[in-house]
Amino acid sequence: MLESNSIYILGYSGHAYVAIDIALANNLNVKGYFDFKMVDNNPYKIDFLGSEYSVDIRSIVKSDVVFPGIGDNNLRKKAVNFIESNNLNQTTLIDLSASVSLLSSVNKSTLICPNTVVNSMTVIDKGCIINSGAIIEHECKIGEFSHIAPGAVLAGNVRIGINTLIGANAVVREGIKVGNNATVGAGAVVINDISDGEMWVGNPARRIR
Repeated sequence: MLESNSIYILGYSGHAYVAIDIALANNLNVKGYFDFKMVDNNPYKIDFLGSEYSVDIRSIVKSDVVFPGIGDNNLRKKAVNFIESNNLNQTTLIDLSASVSLLSSVNKSTLICPNTVVNSMTVIDKGCIINSGAIIEHECKIGEFSHIAPGAVLAGNVRIGINTLIGANAVVREGIKVGNNATVGAGAVVINDISDGEMWVGNPARRIR
């Protein structure tokens, strides 16, 4: 449970908007954002607090939470590593419309977006995105800093590695293993295991890199 209902956003662009919506729906007070520069578009009218690298972030944040509002897996990993190296508080953000089993596990700095389903005995590691409408079936394991894009479906017992992207509306057959730093293209249907660093597209999915 959080000691505070206040949260700061690290990175403020399109993906951060989703995180902020979910934070506000959960009655969190979004106090400001850290980024390399002040953004031109500030739809939530939150305060710019400077670059996290140029301010004393711990003195600003104190016991409040910092959440990575970054869609890119590699940049989100850097953000979470920064949060952890500065001993800042983290949380998960779960949309109120999401269905998350009480027997699943969702680690810190992970975002669970609207209308998602996370079923029993699934483990989602830190810094992940389970995007809008995605379905994660029973006993799946999703490695840290991975992104399950909108509408994607993971059948039961799927293993997703670290820093991997499963594209929008992709389907991964039960029991499949997808390695680290892999990419599954939008709409792909995966019926074979995928090794580290590979990119697969199509139906049935085939390796293109």
